[in-house]
Amino acid sequence: MILSGRQIALEQQAGRIIIDPFDESAVNPNSYNFTLSDRLIVYREDLLDASRENSTEELLIPADGLQLKANKLYLAATREVLGSEHYVPTFAARSSVARLGLFINLSAPLGDIGFIGQWTLQLYATHDVIVYEGMKIGQMMWWKTLGDIVLYDGKYQHADGPRASMLFRNFT
Repeated sequence: MILSGRQIALEQQAGRIIIDPFDESAVNPNSYNFTLSDRLIVYREDLLDASRENSTEELLIPADGLQLKANKLYLAATREVLGSEHYVPTFAARSSVARLGLFINLSAPLGDIGFIGQWTLQLYATHDVIVYEGMKIGQMMWWKTLGDIVLYDGKYQHADGPRASMLFRNFT
C-alpha cells in the first residue's frame, strides 16, 4: 500500500521517514518531490568493466546550468537525504522532466528499507538538455511492508553525493 502525501508528511514529522531538508511544498498527493544536488560524476572510459573499479570524474553544476549530452550516462544525487526504516522507497522522474527526454533512473527504482542517504540518479538524456542544481527532478514514494523487516546494510549506505557502481566488490 502506497502512502499518501499527507501520510508522508506525518511520517516525516514522526521520524519514521527521513527527508532532510524537508519542504512542505514538495509534498504531492502520493509522493515527495526531490531535487538535484550540485555534483555529478561521469565515467572516464568508454568501456566499463563490472569486475573492477571504473575511474570517474566529478562535474559541478554552475549557476547557469550544465548541459548533458545525449546518449551519455551521468551519475547525479538527490540534494536531500531520504530513507526509512519503516517503509520501502521507490522513485521516478517527475513527468515534466520525463517530457524533456531525461531519464533519472535506468533500471533501479526500488530502494531498500533501511537505506538512508543521498540517492544516486542515473541521468540519461535522449537529446542534449540543461539541468540546474536544486531543480525538482524526481519523486519518492513510500510503501508499507508485509512480513518481517530486515534493514539494508550494504555498500551504498549513508551515501553522500553520487556513487559509481561498486559491483566489482562482488567479484573475488
